[in-house]
Amino acid sequence: MAKLALIFPGQGAQLVGMGRDVAERFAVAREVYTQADRILGFPLSTLCFEGPAERLNATDIQQPAIFTTSVAIFRAALEAGRLRPDQPAAMGGLSLGEYTALHLAGAMSFADALRLVYRRGQLMQQAAELSPGGMVSLLGGDEQQVLALCQKVAEHGRLRPANYNCPGQIVISGPKAACEAAVSLAGEFGLRAVPLAVAGGFHSELMQSAADGLRPALDACPFETPKVPVIANVTAEYHGQPPQIRSWLYQQVVGPVRWQACVQRLIADGCDQFCEVGPNRHLTGMMRKIDRTVAASSIGTLADLASE
Repeated sequence: MAKLALIFPGQGAQLVGMGRDVAERFAVAREVYTQADRILGFPLSTLCFEGPAERLNATDIQQPAIFTTSVAIFRAALEAGRLRPDQPAAMGGLSLGEYTALHLAGAMSFADALRLVYRRGQLMQQAAELSPGGMVSLLGGDEQQVLALCQKVAEHGRLRPANYNCPGQIVISGPKAACEAAVSLAGEFGLRAVPLAVAGGFHSELMQSAADGLRPALDACPFETPKVPVIANVTAEYHGQPPQIRSWLYQQVVGPVRWQACVQRLIADGCDQFCEVGPNRHLTGMMRKIDRTVAASSIGTLADLASE
């Protein structure tokens, strides 16, 4: 019998107009946006549906926007019969998406999760302004090549892997000068470098102030043990009791996202179908590079809800 893993996107998945067609068709999705607007005290739904892109792309907005849109699409998928409540064998999410998975697995309420991701976005934006940094996607190599490049440019600042996304794609993070040097020298290490349009050096030590600022909010959040197994970015192990959830989410702010390892663990544990729920299809694309033998699909639009 097939085992389904639901996966949820992180930063960078936002699109102006995301969720609008689903919210227009499904009242349960509209209610998610209405609730988010009420909790945050500003029209997040308008930013999702209409932009402007510059505001939607800001770290403090895109995090709650992607989270809310993913939840709205999930609720609509249940309503449409595209997913069943008892269907997921496990859940996971890339960085921010881990919060979506934890909420939908019953570890925290929508309101608590939304407040957490909004606070997380604010703190990460503040940390980026305090310690200017960047991120570079390195394509076509392995960890050894990436670490060698980071060592080569160490005089410009400390770079480290921030996202182990899939074979041949590792994202590094750190000070801007070091990122620029890595882009210039990547070819010498057999790598192709793509600078990312992000506000700062996420998942690196430049985010330490954000992690420390988030800790009180994590401590105050009334977590529960997930009802569905949720894989953790920093360990590729499953979340357990609330203290462990808080610890791993704290570590995630400054530690690397081991997405490839997370997916491989889910596959090893029997998941042979993966469905990405939320805007865009970034994770679905990565799935094909991690393991082409497993079925991968996505639900992000009204058209996706109508197809099987």
